[in-house]
Amino acid sequence: MKIASTIATLGLSMVLAGGALAQEKQQLAFVVNAASDFWKLAEAGVQAAQAELPQYELQFRYPAQGTAALQNALMDDLVAGGTDAIMISSADPKNSIDAFNRIAAQVPLFTTDSDAPQSDRIAYLGSSNVAAGVQAGEIAVKAMPKGGKCMGFVGFLGADNAIERIAGFRQAVEGSGIELVDVRGDDVDFARARSNVDDVLAASPDINCMVGFYSYNPPKIYEALQAAGKLGQITVIAFDEDPVTLGAVREGSFAGTVVQDPYQWGYQGMHLMADYLEGDASKVPNDGLIIVSTKVIDKSNVDEFEAVVKERIGG
Repeated sequence: MKIASTIATLGLSMVLAGGALAQEKQQLAFVVNAASDFWKLAEAGVQAAQAELPQYELQFRYPAQGTAALQNALMDDLVAGGTDAIMISSADPKNSIDAFNRIAAQVPLFTTDSDAPQSDRIAYLGSSNVAAGVQAGEIAVKAMPKGGKCMGFVGFLGADNAIERIAGFRQAVEGSGIELVDVRGDDVDFARARSNVDDVLAASPDINCMVGFYSYNPPKIYEALQAAGKLGQITVIAFDEDPVTLGAVREGSFAGTVVQDPYQWGYQGMHLMADYLEGDASKVPNDGLIIVSTKVIDKSNVDEFEAVVKERIGG
């Protein structure tokens, strides 16, 4: 009986010790701005980083809806649950400064995709959205040498990534005869994103160019143009690498797309936070900006690029 009791005690001690070790793992979280297929590549990057950071528990989290309030509540929950560092793509950075500063006072806070430079975040890791907007404008200039009138479509009109892409686009088309007449926001409501395009087709027959500034906007443009029988009649400039977008580039329905590298945001972001927690801030530049280059995809390189995307997300 004593032997059995001793064995049971040792077994329980080992279980408790194992649980304690599991709890000692530091937690890193990547928080996105809305549920979208765009983030699959970032999630794949986080998973790749997890294999190299077994001493950490890495989390990839979507808010219940794409609102600043729910994002900020999610960050509060993560901190309360013991998360040690957070990287976030903010849905509304300008109205989230107080919330960001509250989080940053408790754990290291980093941004990605859409920055909040006025906050106490440590660094931004992501695209130069102005440069990406310029690349999109250059696609338009090449595709429309005689000029044209463009309508833009985006999720969050107030987000830094949207503001900067739009500014970059306007900068690139200045003096070319191309005008970005307006930009319609949809707050990452996919039905509204589609209806925005339908409304423009019905009300503005002079629009001969459309720009989808968020990843799901170009596929909604494609759907609307296809339904209206206007594919190929309106020049489309896209962002990101949705399969519909890449297919449209391949078939010539879209002039091209500017792709980011969210896989690296997830992969590098996890390593950046892990290093920072371990006392190594050498990867944080003085200006707090870690820029991952964007790239123009057209018919000449779409097949090669799509093969890389499929490999990263496992097909």
